[in-house]
Amino acid sequence: MTAPLLEVTGLRVAYGKIEAVKGIGFTVEEGRIVTLIGTNGAGKTTTLRTLSGLLAPRGGSIRFAGRPLAGVPAHDVVALGLAHSPEGRHVFPRLTIAENLQLGAFLRRDKDGIAQDIKHVYELFPILGERAGQAAGTLSGGEQQMLAMGRALMSRPRLLMLDEPSMGLSPIMMQKIMETIARLRDGGTTILLVEQNAQAALSLADHGHVMETGRIVLSGTGAELLHNEKVRKAYLGED
Repeated sequence: MTAPLLEVTGLRVAYGKIEAVKGIGFTVEEGRIVTLIGTNGAGKTTTLRTLSGLLAPRGGSIRFAGRPLAGVPAHDVVALGLAHSPEGRHVFPRLTIAENLQLGAFLRRDKDGIAQDIKHVYELFPILGERAGQAAGTLSGGEQQMLAMGRALMSRPRLLMLDEPSMGLSPIMMQKIMETIARLRDGGTTILLVEQNAQAALSLADHGHVMETGRIVLSGTGAELLHNEKVRKAYLGED
């Protein structure tokens, strides 16, 4: 049996005395979409920030591609193949679309490969290619989300972590983003998705976990959670 690409065991993360993640564990198999859903403050974003090396865990273990990530700096986590598209996009507003994408490849030296991957991003998001010389700060929220995802893809990740990619987007733009996530998975990219839109996330996901106040309280396939009565009442707005 093949080992998971990502294996999280007993992960605990705290901000001072406040424990935000309380001993969670889950795995992400290669080529799959796994989603974490839950209300604000559940610990989802903290989990992603810890996986990417931006926060130090208080306890537990993280293994990526068989390697422990304890103490690995964030830039080395990227080099290992784990990329993070953060909540709020955080594009560089004064830089152009093309320059933002180039920064996503800051660890790479293969100029031909970088050019090829920028072309691939423009194929995924044609509007970015049409506006390659435009300052990122002048883009709409949906276009900035496309750019944030494209920038993360420029490191050629084995695992792409997406934090709230549909936040603040119109229904049409949200659908485009979700279709692109499915397309990336179909192309072989493994994805860990944190998403406020539980319906959209579970419809895409191979596996999902429900987080509440720092703990995973329910797990199952995307389809199982989508049809779970508790999930439907709490996160899908059904009585």
